[in-house]
Amino acid sequence: MSGASPNPADGGSTGPSIWTRPPRGSRGPTPTHSRDEIAAAAVALADTGGLDAVSMRAVAGALDMAAGSLYRHLSSRDDLLDLMVDRCVGELRPYPTDGGGWVDQFLLLARRQLALHRRHPWLADALGRRATPGPNTLAHFDACLRILQPVPAGAAAKFEAIAMVTGVVSLFARSAAATGAVTFDHVDMAAYPHLAAAFAGAATTPPDGDLFTRTLRALLTGLLTPAHHP
Repeated sequence: MSGASPNPADGGSTGPSIWTRPPRGSRGPTPTHSRDEIAAAAVALADTGGLDAVSMRAVAGALDMAAGSLYRHLSSRDDLLDLMVDRCVGELRPYPTDGGGWVDQFLLLARRQLALHRRHPWLADALGRRATPGPNTLAHFDACLRILQPVPAGAAAKFEAIAMVTGVVSLFARSAAATGAVTFDHVDMAAYPHLAAAFAGAATTPPDGDLFTRTLRALLTGLLTPAHHP
C-alpha cells in the first residue's frame, strides 16, 4: 500500500468504510439515488464492459447525474466496487439449509457461486482487491460456517476451505477449458507414451460426475475430514 494520501479522483479510499457511514451526510442536499441504485447501475456497466467501464463519471452518467454529484453518495471508486461486490453476493440468497450432509450443501452453494461468477465475469477481479465486506458478504461467510458447523475442524481450517472453494469457483468461471475435457484430436501420441496410456485408460473408466463437483468434493473432504484433524 502506498503511503501517499488517497485522492477520490483516482479511486483511492478515504476515511471510514462505506458500511460504517450513513447513507447520507448530515449536511448538503439529500442524495437523489440510493446506494443500491448506484450499485445496480455500476454492475450493469461492468456486466457489459468489464471493470474498466466502471468509473464514477460513467456511473453518474448512467443515473443522469452530474459526475461530481456522485461524491455526495460515495467517497471513492473503492466504495463503488465494495457496493457492487456486496450487491452481487446478495444474489446467492437464499442459502441452502438442507439437501444432505455438509459436503452436499456446500457443493450446492458453490454451484450457485459459479453461476454468479458467470453472470458477472468481472467479479473475480473485484474480489481480488482489498475490500471491506458488506452485509451480504458477511451473511455469505456466516452461511458457510453454519454449513460447516458439524465439521470437527478449527475456524482457521474452515476459513481456509471457504477461500479455497472461492478460488476454484473463480478458476472454473474464468477458464472454458476447466469446464470440459481438453481436446487432443489429430495429435500423434506415439511420442508421448504416458499421455497415450492415460487417454486409453480414460476411455474405459469414465470419471464419476462433473469435474467441478469432483474437484470441490475432494478439496472439502481433504481439508476438513476428521482424518486430517486428529
